[in-house]
Amino acid sequence: MNTIVQIFPYAVAYTIPLLITSLGGLFSERSGVVNIGLEGLMVVGSFFTALVINFLEPTMGANAIWFGLLAAMIGGALFSMLHAIASVSLHANQVISGTAINMIATAVTVFFARNLLGSGNIQIINTLSRFNVPLLSRIPIIGPLFFTNTYATTWFVLAILGAAYFVLYYTPSGLRLRSCGEHPHAADAAGINVQRTRYIGVGLSGTFAGLGGGVMIVTYSGQFNGSVAGLGFLALASLIFGQWKPLGILGATLFFGFATTMANVSQVIPSLAVIPPVLLKTFPYVATLIALIIFSRSSQAPKAVGEPFVKDKR
Repeated sequence: MNTIVQIFPYAVAYTIPLLITSLGGLFSERSGVVNIGLEGLMVVGSFFTALVINFLEPTMGANAIWFGLLAAMIGGALFSMLHAIASVSLHANQVISGTAINMIATAVTVFFARNLLGSGNIQIINTLSRFNVPLLSRIPIIGPLFFTNTYATTWFVLAILGAAYFVLYYTPSGLRLRSCGEHPHAADAAGINVQRTRYIGVGLSGTFAGLGGGVMIVTYSGQFNGSVAGLGFLALASLIFGQWKPLGILGATLFFGFATTMANVSQVIPSLAVIPPVLLKTFPYVATLIALIIFSRSSQAPKAVGEPFVKDKR
């Protein structure tokens, strides 16, 4: 039990960027647009966060963090429009477009980092501080796991998760978004602007993935180096593992976050040090492959995801 209590706060911190990025992919794919560019959008978000904080923290201190996260959301949303234009307006292959996003994001952000600051790495001084939630942290078992050594961004992202669930399943806007990913021509016949809805879905994916990259910077990373260590692809796997559902994604990202954290800290925790490190480090990825194989036949992906929508003008 002590081992779990030690690991859990760090596992949650690792899970949160995965969760918010997967939610971004959820909105894009529920609208009918495949977005494998989540990795690149996270890189863009991490770049804008680090850049804004680097410029503002000499005068604003820790308050610059929130402006950095806001910049990450705006930057991610704007950059995702490249994918939206190619996929929605130009009817390009969505997988190729997403791959291009991943390739361009790293090159462009490192280029600007070197030209603006003289280095491809951007180090920040201030990161978010951990805190214990008053009263709730004293609850036996649950308190030490969920309400101790936590970040403000954790609760912000969980609030977004709750809002996303409500919007998708209990509002007309959510119904329109899902209909565009299931039966876009029927949605069009019902008067829904499919292209605009898909633009919104892709824009939200950029906003959330950018935030995911920013959260990673201000919690456990502390610097931009042009990479997010594959978190975007792991978020995409969590989206599939979670069957394109918000609560399923929460479970999938928590599983991957916990497994990856165990692999990272195994050598400093005696109870885990007896397990060969290679087994722990490969476990999340092997589990991903097994899960994808198991769930491939019962996939609940939107029926029209990946299919370009061409309006019938007759």
